Amino acid sequence: MFQAWFKALRQASLFDDAEPAAVDAGVPVAAGPGAKRAPRDVEGPRPPGPLAPLAHPQANRHTQLAGRMVHYALTRARRRSIGMIVGLEGLSVRAPRWTTLAEIEAALQERATWIIKHLQAQADRAALAQANKLVWQDGMEILYLGKPLRVVLDPSLDPTQDPPLARPRRAPKRQRHGVSCHLDDGPSTHPTLRVGLPLSTHGDALRVAVLAWLQQSVRRVFEQRCAHFAPQLGVQVRRLSLSAARTRWGSAGSDGSVRLNWRLVHHPIGSIDYVVVHELAHLRHMNHGPDFWRLVAAVLPDFEQAKQALKQDGPGLHGD
Repeated sequence: MFQAWFKALRQASLFDDAEPAAVDAGVPVAAGPGAKRAPRDVEGPRPPGPLAPLAHPQANRHTQLAGRMVHYALTRARRRSIGMIVGLEGLSVRAPRWTTLAEIEAALQERATWIIKHLQAQADRAALAQANKLVWQDGMEILYLGKPLRVVLDPSLDPTQDPPLARPRRAPKRQRHGVSCHLDDGPSTHPTLRVGLPLSTHGDALRVAVLAWLQQSVRRVFEQRCAHFAPQLGVQVRRLSLSAARTRWGSAGSDGSVRLNWRLVHHPIGSIDYVVVHELAHLRHMNHGPDFWRLVAAVLPDFEQAKQALKQDGPGLHGD
């Protein structure tokens, strides 16, 4: 089941409101500036969003593409090319004001296979996400550092005090909203997160409490891994913050700042170490040149394995 969850993970995380996970393709009409992608990040696969129907809710045009009728939203804009986006709602097209409808139709027909492919992919992945949707209730399981973690409601936890620590590295603290969480992960017990809420709690209340604990926990892991690898790379992290990006595992700035995606909490430490080392290496090489990869390999000789695992899994856990 967890394998199916990871496949569904290329959707938005269940902890966040859905956002358009659009795929953009431009059809040039006149010469325009090319899009450039910043190299200072680790990218995961572009995650799709919920079902993208063939009929856009704001559709004002329609056409036959690859044998299927597609209703799309056409917007005129100050731009020099025809842009196509397959997002949560369907196909959106932005075109220069002077472009004729015949030119727009020709551009759509040229991209017909691409459009239908991505509309169908959105629908298929949304169906998979729905099939693997979590039910937030007592006894549920999630992935924590690559392993199943059972979530158990425990109203006996005192919300005014921090619980005793099973391991200092994963010390759970009382959440800002007043919910205490305690991790039991001894060698003879099934890893369990006890949440100080009534036994009748389910849905969003439990979801919010677990989310808060996961983010606090993974931040401590990030801090420890940065402290471990920074001296080996000869760098200093001046600011560490959590990211909730949909398509990037992390990013680094020339000012010494590092942002790491909190959804890495679902992945093994080996995967987390790769992202940490990748971003720390950018503090010395703000590119993906040979010197950069030699530096990464010097610290993590087997980094390719973790890199491929992250590409396969995507930055998230399941669809909401």
